[in-house]
Amino acid sequence: MSTRRIFARPARLAAIAPYLWMVLFFLVPFGFVLKISLSQTAIAQPPYTPVFDVSEGLAAIKAALAELSLDNFRLLVSDQLYILSYLRSLTVAVASTAMLLAIGYPIAYGMARLPLKWQGVAMMLVIVPFWTSFLIRIYAWINILQHDGLLNKILLVLHLVAVPVVWLSTDSAMYLGMVYSYLPFMILPLYATLAKMDPALLEAANDLGAAPLQAFWLVTFPLSLPGVAAGALLCFIPIVGEFVIPDLLAGSNSLMIGQTLWLEFFTNKDWPVASAAAVALLVLLVPPLLLYDRLQRRQLESAG
Repeated sequence: MSTRRIFARPARLAAIAPYLWMVLFFLVPFGFVLKISLSQTAIAQPPYTPVFDVSEGLAAIKAALAELSLDNFRLLVSDQLYILSYLRSLTVAVASTAMLLAIGYPIAYGMARLPLKWQGVAMMLVIVPFWTSFLIRIYAWINILQHDGLLNKILLVLHLVAVPVVWLSTDSAMYLGMVYSYLPFMILPLYATLAKMDPALLEAANDLGAAPLQAFWLVTFPLSLPGVAAGALLCFIPIVGEFVIPDLLAGSNSLMIGQTLWLEFFTNKDWPVASAAAVALLVLLVPPLLLYDRLQRRQLESAG
């Protein structure tokens, strides 16, 4: 028996495994959510109708399918609450991602230029926050930013302010929490891209008369764009649906879509509308993913 035939079946199974994972843990749950989003709210358990009952036969399932409608999606585009929630989520995600890129790029660039023996130490310092629970880290920021917290005490001791500043329940606190929590997700893909760059390219640019800043913009930054795109997506997508940080650090004047989903699911018990909002959120996130995939394919084709 040839070696190719021995390893053919395991290789096929390894290739099929990711697709099975996506079907079982993404497509199937998404199918349930999509079905609920097309249902109607009801005071029952579960709190929506119709409910498919396989035991009642095919006729009952066909009748239940006929009751499905797009009313919940029509509500999303007609109710200002949901529109403003989506707009605020997108605004916060774009602004937070821009801040993360502005802060994370210099850090990743500096890490990539460190001697090799210190790069591991720098990487460890970036990863260390992950060793602590995400929720505990956010509660730590609440203690730091509260009225008599550490930040106000330092500012008062340094005579930078006369009275304690209100930090909590503001957008500033929310953006601070976003940047702190997601900064490693921006730094790591940027560092991975910058560390692979050939230093000879910058030397060639300098030999051709390019100034250091000019060489950065013409050589380093264009070559790091895959890392920029990966880091931006890794931050932008979860921030759009973020719930914990805006709920604990931001004010309640305007809600992000994650908070709106929580209210609909657990306070109003309106599962169909909440499911419709979740489906619409997923649809909003598909275009940037497709764009990133297209850019990656172009890069691989050009490299080949």
